[in-house]
Amino acid sequence: MSEKLLEVKDLKTYFPIQNGLFGRSTKYVKAVDGVSFDVYKGETLGLVGESGCGKSTTGRSIMRLIEPTEGKIIFDGKDISSLNKKQMLKIRREMQMIFQDPFSSLNPRKMVKEIIGAAFEIHMSSMRKKEREEEVAKLLEVVGLNPDYITRYPHEFSGGQRQRIGIARSLALKPKLIIADEPVSALDVSIQSQVLNLLNKLQKQFSLTYIFIAHDLSVVRHLSDRVGVMYLGKIVELTDANRLYTKPAHPYTKALLSAIPIPEIGVKRERIILEGDVPSPINPPNGCRFHTRCPKCMDICKEKEPDFKDIGDKHYVACHLVNG
Repeated sequence: MSEKLLEVKDLKTYFPIQNGLFGRSTKYVKAVDGVSFDVYKGETLGLVGESGCGKSTTGRSIMRLIEPTEGKIIFDGKDISSLNKKQMLKIRREMQMIFQDPFSSLNPRKMVKEIIGAAFEIHMSSMRKKEREEEVAKLLEVVGLNPDYITRYPHEFSGGQRQRIGIARSLALKPKLIIADEPVSALDVSIQSQVLNLLNKLQKQFSLTYIFIAHDLSVVRHLSDRVGVMYLGKIVELTDANRLYTKPAHPYTKALLSAIPIPEIGVKRERIILEGDVPSPINPPNGCRFHTRCPKCMDICKEKEPDFKDIGDKHYVACHLVNG
């Protein structure tokens, strides 16, 4: 492994629910509840799971777009979890985000040169207007768009083109880390592969590090070096991408993988149908959070939360069924 770029330690992000006459918060939505992982320079870490598992909140908490409740976020050797807004502004040059919806993440009232150029205006205020426009034109070429598009508005582009503009915006300040929050889920299947190939190409070209968030395991597989599987605010399995797809250890991971066809790896999977719904993050179950839906649930699963342990070759699993 190369040098660590990001360390996330016991990250928790709770959202208060106000109730009662005086609006007191007596309950919390535990969107992220004790997540820890490292990201190494030049790699892509995939975060996957069902909708509502906390993966997007994890990404936004790392960026401090949502304030975490507890935990540490160490970026490039610096603890950024307690920095104020002015201090975070400097860090944002090196951490950028690609958002899920290319239709709502671009200001419809601004031209492309203003949308992408805003990064230069905020962080490089001494740059002249002409220089900014030249840089924006270069970035459009990098993401496969015509540089003449700088005077167009978002409504003049397709979904795939808008997402390329979002990618160009994230590249403007030459960041070290890009968090891509479901960047292809809103796009047609025919366009998804083009955007994934672009992200792969840009990573090599600019030595980027990615956190790639998605709910589709088949999409994550094409881009990720390692994959973390999230369930109800926690990571339940984390390992090398190839190992995860060929030798999954957690029952939840096995159920997710059984739903997607992966003929090229030569593994036949029995379809696993999970019963019941995901429990509420307001009142998560005791013990293992997956025990209410797990087909192999034991008594200990209902009482004791499993440790997140290494079962060999840096394959981490939180399950009582798995021996390290």
